[in-house]
Amino acid sequence: MKITGWEVLTLPDRGDSMMLVAIDTDEGIHGLGEVGIRSRQRAVAGGLEHLGALIVGEDPNRVEHLWQVMSRSGFYPADRILSAAISAIDVALWDIRGKALGVPVHQLLGGPVREFVPCYVHLGDDMADRPRFLDRCRALVSAGWRHLRFSVPHDDAAVLDDRRSMRAAIELFFQVREVVGDEIELILDVHTRLDPAEAVTLCREIEPARPYFVEDPIRAEHPDAYRMLRARTGVPLAAGEQFGSKWEFARLVEGDLIDYARIDLAIAGGITEAKKIAAACETHYVKLATHNPLGPVTAASSLHLNLACPNVGVQEHQAEPDQLLADLFTVRPTVVPGRVERSDLPGLGVDIDREAARQYQAKARELPHLHRPDGSFTNW
Repeated sequence: MKITGWEVLTLPDRGDSMMLVAIDTDEGIHGLGEVGIRSRQRAVAGGLEHLGALIVGEDPNRVEHLWQVMSRSGFYPADRILSAAISAIDVALWDIRGKALGVPVHQLLGGPVREFVPCYVHLGDDMADRPRFLDRCRALVSAGWRHLRFSVPHDDAAVLDDRRSMRAAIELFFQVREVVGDEIELILDVHTRLDPAEAVTLCREIEPARPYFVEDPIRAEHPDAYRMLRARTGVPLAAGEQFGSKWEFARLVEGDLIDYARIDLAIAGGITEAKKIAAACETHYVKLATHNPLGPVTAASSLHLNLACPNVGVQEHQAEPDQLLADLFTVRPTVVPGRVERSDLPGLGVDIDREAARQYQAKARELPHLHRPDGSFTNW
């Protein structure tokens, strides 16, 4: 079997653009992958153009070899923009291999160690109407969700005041805990918005409410900063959604600085790299909390990795895709409140009507630009 070509599909998704990659073969088998970085898709598209030309004519079963070629052949190590392109191609190759052998991808990874994967749901960012927000918490728990995620509030669409957001997050966390009770797991996503001083105070203050984990409490560029935070709080910490390789995860994992690894299979190098990161995590008792604010393809690749890994905590499930987009997928993962169901379909168990999808050419939105009250830029 040989790779004959590739195709990039950009589809509208909740006001944004979902970028998929389809890899074709001379045996009529195709695979799907997804690009995890939506905010800089034109940059990733350039990487896909270059990498696609490298793999045409190659055997898609040589997944590890092709990963090494894509990642290392340019001499300079692949950064997260290029690794997002590699991720999409790599996941598509695993999809092809599973389909060619007639088995689900989790069988290629060693077989399932669990029957389903626990997942969490987003509560949304509309926190201004606090009673309504708390009612949503109650409704999701009643529906069967056991892990709820929400982020640190900020003043309005453009302004973030560190101290005010910290105080609001502390207050909100205790309110949600009181509403849902002790049995529901709560995840607070700081989204790298706070400086270390505020992050430390926030983590220490919410300790009595027992968070499942606090995600991205500080920025990711300097992983050693987690040593300071680790020494000053007892809450479980999660990080890694912005990382593009095992090398970036290594310092946090080997330093025992996180409890949950936020691997994004559409950014961190695909399934080939993710399974190596997962193995390193296992040696340090770090659990996976796979990052997926994306679409059905990444939900499926995350599902198969998590089905085959012993050290899994939870999988992210943001929301169902827009109806327009959902109708384009001929098969996709089954999500019920609280879990993603195991799939035994060949490959990833996800596919799309490519002819219908070609009618759309969506453009990625520019992410919000936040600033502090004095006008200085800060992370969204």
